[in-house]
Amino acid sequence: MRKLYIALFSAALISASAHAQQPVKLSLDDCMNYALKNNYTLKNAHLDVLIQQEQVKQTTAAALPHINGKLDWSHFLDPQYSFFGARAFAFGLSDSALNAIPKDQVSRIPFTIPYTVNTSATVAQTIFDGSVLVALQARNTVMDLARENEKRTVQDVKYNIYKAYNALTIAHKQFDLVSGTLVLARELQNDLIKTREAGFAEKIDVDRTAVQINNLATDSMRLYNMLSISEQMLKYAIGMDINTPIVLIDTSIDKKTAGMVALLNDRTDYAQLPEYSSLLIALKLNEFNLKRYKLAALPSLSGFYSYGFNTGQYTGSKVLNRDQYQKYSLVGVSLNVPIFNGFARVHQTREARLTVEKTQNTIEFVKQSIDFQATASRTNLRNSLLQVQSQKRNMELANSVLELAQKKYKEGVGSNIEVTNAQTEVLRSQNNYFAAMLDVVNSEADLRKALGLLK
Repeated sequence: MRKLYIALFSAALISASAHAQQPVKLSLDDCMNYALKNNYTLKNAHLDVLIQQEQVKQTTAAALPHINGKLDWSHFLDPQYSFFGARAFAFGLSDSALNAIPKDQVSRIPFTIPYTVNTSATVAQTIFDGSVLVALQARNTVMDLARENEKRTVQDVKYNIYKAYNALTIAHKQFDLVSGTLVLARELQNDLIKTREAGFAEKIDVDRTAVQINNLATDSMRLYNMLSISEQMLKYAIGMDINTPIVLIDTSIDKKTAGMVALLNDRTDYAQLPEYSSLLIALKLNEFNLKRYKLAALPSLSGFYSYGFNTGQYTGSKVLNRDQYQKYSLVGVSLNVPIFNGFARVHQTREARLTVEKTQNTIEFVKQSIDFQATASRTNLRNSLLQVQSQKRNMELANSVLELAQKKYKEGVGSNIEVTNAQTEVLRSQNNYFAAMLDVVNSEADLRKALGLLK
């Protein structure tokens, strides 16, 4: 019975382990959505938006009432004294009594009593302040800039995912073809060995095939290692544990080329590009900054109200008696008028105006850069599509030549050299085709980014 329990427990562990190692099926959209939740760069970009939101609220707090409470309790261990002439307060004395007091005699009284308590609450409210007014007007623009920066980060992450996913897809297809070619080469080697044993083939034919098999095995191992690296790059881009097994399900590269042709006709919309939108928002913020310095020449006005109680006693016990406290209150306004600050505001205004002009120039420069990148990406994608079509035809022709060479060899009217040469051309054409496919998907990613289609 114990052995039965152990067997069942072991089977359960194996089953659980197998279930835990089930590969995650991922399409390109799945990778994008997974990255939005797990990529740490995107997480921090979203946190930056929340941080900016809290900073905006801090700015808003400057326009709200500020209430402060205050409690002062003092015990003078050695009170300060005030000194005065003894005759100064000799009221009601006769002349003889007054003359009895020496003229240089000094009297003293304590400056304060030993125990004093003062408690108060003050409410202050800004009525008008140019800097606060501009900050309130600019708060929505500041949040827009933070959101655009987040969009820009999203675009960069999706760009990397787009390239990594398609590169991994192509690497899988290339590895499968090389592995299939290796299988065919080994079958041919087995046939040659049997033919040589029958006396109808030479050793050089077998050796030539062995060299090709070794090359194919090396290429297969190299591609396998590239697959591992490409897969880890994709997992890193989406924020997934690199030990998690995955399976790509969006692997139809050929079907995507039709959509790439349509992409060539898309026109540039600057509003779709976060880098352009961010500059427009930055221009607004710089204009707000210029306005802030202009309004700094105006007076600022604030109001305040204070209400409190205080007392002074010779003994500490009486301080706790609330009947001994005297209330007081006051209300007022404070007007601060800037008169002269050494021309600092003048130069600050000029600097802000120059910054606005510089941002306007940067916007025009970025527009030119966007146009250049879009045009160059369209040209690269168009050339890559033509190259893919050409390399695909070459690969099909090379496969046809290989099939014909193999058929002739099996029928005894061809040579092993023809088959080997045909297989070499097939491998070369396959490598060229997949290299062209990689150029296509990279060019498409560049164009999508240049057009702002990776949000």
